[in-house]
Amino acid sequence: MEERRPETPAEAEGTTGLFTALGKMLRLLRERRGLTQKEFGELVAYGPDQISAMERGVRTPQPDFLEKADELLDAGGLLKEVIPDVKEAMARARTRHPEWYRSYAALEAEAVALYDYSTMGVLGLLQTEDYSRAVFTQRHPPLDEETIEKRVADRLSRQQVFERWPSPEFSFLLEQAVLERPIGGPEVHAGQLRQLLRIGRKRNVQLQVMPTGRHEHPCLDNGFTLLTPKGKEQVAYMEIQGYPRLVTDREEVRILASRYGIIRAQALSPDESLDLIEKMLEGL
Repeated sequence: MEERRPETPAEAEGTTGLFTALGKMLRLLRERRGLTQKEFGELVAYGPDQISAMERGVRTPQPDFLEKADELLDAGGLLKEVIPDVKEAMARARTRHPEWYRSYAALEAEAVALYDYSTMGVLGLLQTEDYSRAVFTQRHPPLDEETIEKRVADRLSRQQVFERWPSPEFSFLLEQAVLERPIGGPEVHAGQLRQLLRIGRKRNVQLQVMPTGRHEHPCLDNGFTLLTPKGKEQVAYMEIQGYPRLVTDREEVRILASRYGIIRAQALSPDESLDLIEKMLEGL
């Protein structure tokens, strides 16, 4: 049976044409100003992967981004003119997921707090486009090229949770080994570290590294995510060798939350963690 990946919001609501055309417009205006994706991204506080995703129509440009871009790219009000259409599309947008993933995806989309502990690789929510593509390309048994690109597009679309307002509270704990693993090669590795620095500096994000040299560790099992949906109790989610599990039992969630708190206390502080990532980048 052929695997179907989650549709992006644009696909689900039939607005693919709008975002594809808008992406082409952004690329044309950017190139006309002689800016690279990285240079333009720095001006609007977005990473180059995010700019690339918007220009390809797989990521929804937010209204405030379009206002900034209109001025920076001398669009003469062209980008501002489409903001009402974008808002309408966003209001109707929804993300569909495979049956096994839908419960978690719905909870993530409405979460007021998300805490994640990563032990093997960078969490999908934090991945760059190149890192994500490397992860899916290296997977065994191999995935076909179409499936890889569809999965990468879906992963990038989920990252719009960072742009919601009111903004959710995020806490990310990463084992130091995750940062040291050069998935995709040196350039992809460096790009991923820069992405972590950019996200880790957001006001609603605390990113911490658990040093490999710690003599004690409260959780040498798989990583997990703790989610608090709006108006609902905290739940936990984890995957073990591709098998997902959504945990709603109060006692099980309490145990995982307790472990998370201990790891968080033993990890480097957010400032120390960002300093470590900066030093790792300098050494590449």
